[in-house]
Amino acid sequence: MYVDKAKVGKGEKVYTRYLLRENYREKGKVLHRTIANLSHCSPEEIDAIRLALKHKKNLAVLGNVATDVTTRQGQSVGAVWALYVLAQRLGLCDALGSSRQGKLALWQVIARVIDQGSRLSAVRLASTHTACDILSLDRFDEDKLYGNIGWLEDNQAAIEDALFRKMYGAGAPKPSLFLYDVTSSYLEGTHNELGAFGYNRDGKRGKMQIVIGLLTNDAGIPISIELFKGNTSDPKTVSSQVKKVVERFGGGCVTFVGDRGMIRGPQIEELKANGMHYITAITKPQIEALLKRGVVDMDMFDENLGEVITAEAVRYILRRKPTRAAETAQTRHNNLNAVRKLIDEANTYLAGHPKAATETALRRIDQFLLKRRLTAWTSLRRTGERQIDLDIDEVALAEQSKLDGCYVMTTDLPTAVASKEVVHSRYKDLAMVEQAFRISKTVELEMRPVYVRTEEHTRGHALVIMLAYLLSTELRKLWNHIDITPGEGVKVLDGIHSIELSFRGKQPVNTIPQPNVIAAKLLNAADIILPDAIPCRGVVVATKKKLAPERKTPHFKG
Repeated sequence: MYVDKAKVGKGEKVYTRYLLRENYREKGKVLHRTIANLSHCSPEEIDAIRLALKHKKNLAVLGNVATDVTTRQGQSVGAVWALYVLAQRLGLCDALGSSRQGKLALWQVIARVIDQGSRLSAVRLASTHTACDILSLDRFDEDKLYGNIGWLEDNQAAIEDALFRKMYGAGAPKPSLFLYDVTSSYLEGTHNELGAFGYNRDGKRGKMQIVIGLLTNDAGIPISIELFKGNTSDPKTVSSQVKKVVERFGGGCVTFVGDRGMIRGPQIEELKANGMHYITAITKPQIEALLKRGVVDMDMFDENLGEVITAEAVRYILRRKPTRAAETAQTRHNNLNAVRKLIDEANTYLAGHPKAATETALRRIDQFLLKRRLTAWTSLRRTGERQIDLDIDEVALAEQSKLDGCYVMTTDLPTAVASKEVVHSRYKDLAMVEQAFRISKTVELEMRPVYVRTEEHTRGHALVIMLAYLLSTELRKLWNHIDITPGEGVKVLDGIHSIELSFRGKQPVNTIPQPNVIAAKLLNAADIILPDAIPCRGVVVATKKKLAPERKTPHFKG
């Protein structure tokens, strides 16, 4: 890295410009890259930068070189710089744009990867990181970030389209297959405009929720995220995804892969009307209906894939997974033992408490049976006046368990286009979307708790999570051979702090020390080079809302 000086202009309009530049190699060629324009700096500041670059490997000697030079620990720089470089590489910087709103959005995405939290915490994070210096941001607070997630919602389609173009390039073939899945995320409180009670996948009874639909390409990389009211059923979310594919993501003869029960009659008709195909799985009641109609029979379910093609050219691919069948049987056995234990406890209590009501115990056990889905083959009966016993219908149990481990996929793709093995593999690819949900909701990016209430802010928050997932996924791919998670690696890089170097009390410059062995390994794996220095803009970021003072416990005077 070096300071490049040159005369620019003609005639009387000639001035000296200074650029902070560095050399790098790409495909065997030595190229030059401009890090910052230093033309606005004073001669003393430029001298200080040159001095720091000259002694960058041993800044301690600066005390002997000039007594006018002072140094001190600066802000954290490693993680912000690495994520900024990745954002440029993935086209995220271009998609968000160079406006102030685009830069604020970029910081929200980077902050989400570094340390998950609210807009308030993102401002606090910026006060200890070189966010403003690297992203060229002026001062902001939490109100600006709340306004920014509204801007993100307004520009979501344009941002997603720009990333899609970057992903596939000009003239490159568009994807021929899209994966789509739905999840839900519970809410704390009842004031979110998208919140409603519905089928809660998180198992949080009594909590309102939002429904999240994620559309990805065939590699499981998200290309669009959409939120729905918490009581929206899965099939009702499909239509808007089909519209996106047709109008924004290429359209044509593509295949839409959706989870079990999501793609049904109306959705299939809509896909056909747009020249698309589908791959999905059917529910247990639908399998039972096929058995009753004689379309399939139980002998077809095997560890190896079986297939049936109807006269309407609809294909059913069948399989029984022994491990899954064993897991289901064990779960049923465990639930049965739990019921028996509950009955024994109830009988013991009733025997020792003559005034206790038998009906109360029956209701409690009935609720347990209903919750564990055992009512189809079990029933309760009284034995004597104050005792309860459990009856098991063996015929109903056999009927209930005959489809353990069985599943059926269906598609309208011709066999010449996709074999049954390909269809099975493509449906299993939905696991990549499930992984994206798992990482985004809890593991790394912590979509919840949702700290916003309005619909536009909630949608903007979800887009931040999706964009942060793109960065996190790229880090996971780059660091996979090092056996370190993105979160762990980012924390290592977060430990790299700049050194503020000031010459004669002027505006300081952020010089960056050599990283330690582990950080250097992570940076090399990601092909990221830390600059020797970056301008120190002196922007101070602070929140409007301050931490509440600690309450003092009054002393008791006895």
